[in-house]
Amino acid sequence: MNRASIKSFFHTDMLLLLVILFLVEFVRGASLISFLPIYGDKALGLDLDVIGAAITAHYLTDTGLKLAIGYLLDRLSVRTVVTIGLSFSLVGVFAMQFADVPWIFITAAAIYGIGISPIWIVCLTKVRDDNRATQMGFLYTIWLVGLGTGPVVTNLLLDFNLDLTYWVMVGVSFGACLLSLFITGGKGIHVDTVPFRQQLTILGSRLREMKPLLPGMVLQTLGAGMLLPILPSFAVNSLGMTATHYSILLIIGGGCTILGLIPMGKLSDSFGKKWFLIVGFLSFGIVLFALTAHPPLALAFFWAFVLGISYAAVLPAWNALLAAYVPPGQQGLGWGVFSTVEGIGGMIGPILGGILATRYSESSVVGLAAIMFIFISMFYVFFPFRLFRGDAPSTGGIK
Repeated sequence: MNRASIKSFFHTDMLLLLVILFLVEFVRGASLISFLPIYGDKALGLDLDVIGAAITAHYLTDTGLKLAIGYLLDRLSVRTVVTIGLSFSLVGVFAMQFADVPWIFITAAAIYGIGISPIWIVCLTKVRDDNRATQMGFLYTIWLVGLGTGPVVTNLLLDFNLDLTYWVMVGVSFGACLLSLFITGGKGIHVDTVPFRQQLTILGSRLREMKPLLPGMVLQTLGAGMLLPILPSFAVNSLGMTATHYSILLIIGGGCTILGLIPMGKLSDSFGKKWFLIVGFLSFGIVLFALTAHPPLALAFFWAFVLGISYAAVLPAWNALLAAYVPPGQQGLGWGVFSTVEGIGGMIGPILGGILATRYSESSVVGLAAIMFIFISMFYVFFPFRLFRGDAPSTGGIK
């Protein structure tokens, strides 16, 4: 990606959107990876299945609204949709202070999930066709910096003061909502004047073309979702980590992902996506199995490094592949549909992981997720990539 392309991608409006995305993902990472699991377990004494249900409720509203938000973004101003969504998220975060019973805990997480979708879909629609995977790498770098910084800061603050942790989350949520008021008015996404029914027909044809990809879309988010409610307790109970050790683990894994995204995106643009998906998911599964063997601390940190690199290999390739099937002129609706399909696993995963961990153990959930990622890797070995468009021009198809 040359300097001119980088400059055009990071124009003024895009910079504001990226700052808002960072703040939104900071709070999401803080709440889902650290605050909800640790606060729910330690402060409220809730079982892992309740914590899993709260995270599922978050993804249920997030995913359920993606299609509607994509439709709205094709018709209303970006500022209107993003601001309303982030206002709901602020209410959800604020309500967490009253979450002393399970149903309030779950409801607060659900309300918080309403505002996540708009800013992410808006940023996806700004990615251009040239050097798509590289631009995805930049976008995911910002996303992961926010998602990774949130739980690290939260873990450190939770050891110091629970109330301070909560108010930091409220303050960051308020800051994102305030900044959304400065988004340029008017429709930020150009669309063709095509009736909604016809748009769904176009998207339906794209989904039929992508039918072989759908199992992978669901399974990979299912496996990741299963890990969310049990990660902190797994780190403490199975790996013998303190909150500080867990923060270091997240820094290593997240940092390696962030550093690897742009190089992996460039390599994916050059060499195709197939082997990035295969090797990335295979490494993910093998490392998760290795973690169930209760490795010593230094080895656990090394496995976090491998996980980070594996994730960096998968993300740009996978999302650039999906981007090839978003119909021109219906980007908001297109990303809404595809994100909804991906989100099905994210909805089911946390509650399934919480139930399995409560009935069996955290290690059993990690082991099951490992099996799923290895299966996904093998699926892509035999997957007919030649049937699809949008990859390396030299071959006319996806490698």
